[in-house]
Parts: sequence; structure tokens; C-alpha cells
Amino acid sequence: MNMPSLNLLASRWAVAYRTPATVRRLVGAVVVVCAAAVLGVAAFLDPSPAGLGTHTSLNLPGCTWIAIMDVPCPTCGMTTAFAHAANGDLAASLYTQPLGFLLAIATAGALLVGAYVVWTGSRVAAMFGALWGRSTGWWLGGLAVGAWGFKILTYKGIIFR
Repeated sequence: MNMPSLNLLASRWAVAYRTPATVRRLVGAVVVVCAAAVLGVAAFLDPSPAGLGTHTSLNLPGCTWIAIMDVPCPTCGMTTAFAHAANGDLAASLYTQPLGFLLAIATAGALLVGAYVVWTGSRVAAMFGALWGRSTGWWLGGLAVGAWGFKILTYKGIIFR
């Protein structure tokens, strides 16, 4: 597994160390506003019992993949998973769309870290950026494909609740 070297982590941390607290607080505020907006909208949505299609309550079109091929697209169920997570039903969120569940948790974490940075001016957020390595994209891609496969299996009724 390719982990970032300590020198690379130290150099990224050094850049964050030189960033003025005002800039860190401004970036933290932008993160807080964006994460709060996403989670706030998700909290007001009623999750679809079908496990997908919640986004249509936002006047967005239904999934074209399902209409044409009867297979959910890679993002099917993401809005529903966010709505479940924002309403506190983490088990339903995980079952609905595993990657959507992880992204909802990451969004909530970003909200908390961003608020901490705004409040304190801390450099803690830079540590998360330093953890991004060469293999991180591959891991995320693998998670996306796995979550999509799970969604297809649940949609087709091969995996039941």
C-alpha cells in the first residue's frame, strides 16, 4: 500500500503552518456553509422507501439509466442515503447506498472540522489533505464500484433487507 512518505506529509504540514489564521478561518467557514447546506437540504427530504428517487422531490428528473436499461446508475440512492443519514437512520443510509452513507458521514465530519477551524484558527484540517496519497483515488474508485454493484443487487432483489 502506497502511503505518503513522512517527508511529503511534513512538507504539506509546513505549508499549512505558514497559512495565516484568517485564511484558514475563511476556508473553514466556506466548508461549514457548504456542508451545512447539503446536510440541511437532506434533513428536510423524505427518503424514498424504494431506496432511490428521493432527488425527484427537488424537481430533478428520474434516473435515465433505470428508464432505459433497468439498471441503477452509480449515483442512484445517494440523495436517499444522505436523507437517511441526516435524519439519523444510519443503518438505512448504509443499506440504501454504501458510498452515499460514507459521503454523508464525511460531510458531517467536514462540517465539524470546519467549525473547529473557524472557532480556533487551528491547522488540523491540513492533516486531512496530507493523508491524500497516490492510492487514495484507487481506493475511492473501488468503493464507488463496490457500492454501485451493491445497489444493482438490491435493486434487482438479489440482496434483501
